[in-house]
Amino acid sequence: MGFLDKAKSQLTKAVDQHGDKIAKGVDQAADAIDKKTGGKHTDKIVKGRTQAKDALDKLDGKNDDIK
Repeated sequence: MGFLDKAKSQLTKAVDQHGDKIAKGVDQAADAIDKKTGGKHTDKIVKGRTQAKDALDKLDGKNDDIK
């Protein structure tokens, strides 16, 4: 098993166990960034939040953890 395979395995395990907490952190970070920028880049922040959650959701192979 190579380094990247091992890292993906560990990330998958973390997302399976803590998907809700990770999603909450992504939301909090996006909200903080939006507030700091005064809402000037809300559309880009929403897109980034969605992409981050989709990427995390693909790691665990389920469609239920990250929303």
